[in-house]
Amino acid sequence: MTLPVPVRTLTDSARTGGTVGGTVGGSVTGRPARASASRVGPRVFAGVLATVVAAGLLAACGSSSKKSSSTTTAKSNAGASSAPGVGVTPTEIKIGVALVDFNCIKNFTPSIRENQDVGYNAFFNDVNAKGGVNGRKLVPVYESYCPIGSAAPLAVCTKLTEDDKVFAVMGTFVDFSGDAQSCVAKQHHTPLLTFNLTQAIIGAAPPGLILYPGTTNERLDRIVVQLLEQEKALKGKKVAVMGATDQTKIVNDSIVPALKKANVPLGSTAILSTGSNPDTTAAQAQLDSFIERWKGEGVNAVFLSGDVASSTQFVTKLRQAMPKVTLMVDTTDVLDQYASALKTQGVKPNPYEGMLTATYPHALYDSGPNWAYCKGIYEKQTGKHAPNSQEVLTTPDGKNLDTYGNITDACQLVTLFHDIALRAGKNLNADSWAAAENSYGKINDPGSGPYASLHQGKYDIDDSFALVALDTSIGAKGDWRPLTPVRDVTGGS
Repeated sequence: MTLPVPVRTLTDSARTGGTVGGTVGGSVTGRPARASASRVGPRVFAGVLATVVAAGLLAACGSSSKKSSSTTTAKSNAGASSAPGVGVTPTEIKIGVALVDFNCIKNFTPSIRENQDVGYNAFFNDVNAKGGVNGRKLVPVYESYCPIGSAAPLAVCTKLTEDDKVFAVMGTFVDFSGDAQSCVAKQHHTPLLTFNLTQAIIGAAPPGLILYPGTTNERLDRIVVQLLEQEKALKGKKVAVMGATDQTKIVNDSIVPALKKANVPLGSTAILSTGSNPDTTAAQAQLDSFIERWKGEGVNAVFLSGDVASSTQFVTKLRQAMPKVTLMVDTTDVLDQYASALKTQGVKPNPYEGMLTATYPHALYDSGPNWAYCKGIYEKQTGKHAPNSQEVLTTPDGKNLDTYGNITDACQLVTLFHDIALRAGKNLNADSWAAAENSYGKINDPGSGPYASLHQGKYDIDDSFALVALDTSIGAKGDWRPLTPVRDVTGGS
């Protein structure tokens, strides 16, 4: 019999029916994305958020939650506490779950999620039915919010940490400025497990208080170049790098140095001035100018950074002007957000065909033990079918329903929380949690491939990578075709 999850409160205080305006990439979005969110693996969500935010959808979504306090100070790491953490009792651990309100962005994304708490409850129920964490049941507290700007996620931070007094926060907690994540992990010394993170956001928090079940753009850039170099795929290539304004630091500090280290000839670097304006006319003109420059320089490969630079309008322009160009990218969201949509629309040739990156392909995950684990728990606890990555579900109004992504997110986060909290021991608080993260080593990530690791200085855990090419002929949606075996790759530091 399924045991009920003891839910303290389920509130829609951050939900809104407000509207926002703007488009990007020639689509109605404006995954993430994942700044770009470059969590690799089966996840099909982050690019929606990154591109919506990057498109400058500035109209505020209302929230009845109060704003974050500016007077909260970070707790010192000096001296590990032996007292139970906030939200921890002898019988319970209270966990905040932050979820995107898709009503806020529904008009600007082809993919949405519904009834997200059902997915999370399945995995909380499973943990609780098996004895919880060291005898304590997990008690979720749900908060939904509009993922545009920092105000709404900051309000969620304050609500969960100060009002609900949770021990940890997990979910799709998105703020590309990093302010909301810092509010949770730094200001309130609360563990945070979420996606859509950069190394800068992770590094601003106390060591061990942020966990990212994926890969930051910075590390993925190194991994992509490393695998390309190992396979001699860069031989005879002159590479230009292109990113939008929000990717400037990643382009200049990660991609360009990695290519230089690999002794790859470089063309001019292009930073498209997208800024916060949804009108990309200026950026389009910039790209036209760079294309002519690259032709003169003999550029025959372009490395795209982030979801905006790799959106349909820019990639289509590149392919039309330079049909033989080799395209590389540091976000796998291009498959789910752009290439699959063009396949559905019957666009041929698909401009994303053959694009190179590093990831763990959907097909391998769907046929592997980690999806079997997540699928089994979800179906047992809910009595519902768990769709895999290639199953197409739609809502009555024609939106793609991303039940698969919601299941994998919940499976990852709840399982990882259980395993780390178990390692932290009976004396569970922020200090023992951080110590467990900092000394964990190899860890099981059920939302991705066979390799993952967590230790001090490395809080983005995915290590399962193959060099892959985008192939829209695979399955109903297309997939990444492996060019190499899947390897255990950390990407260095």
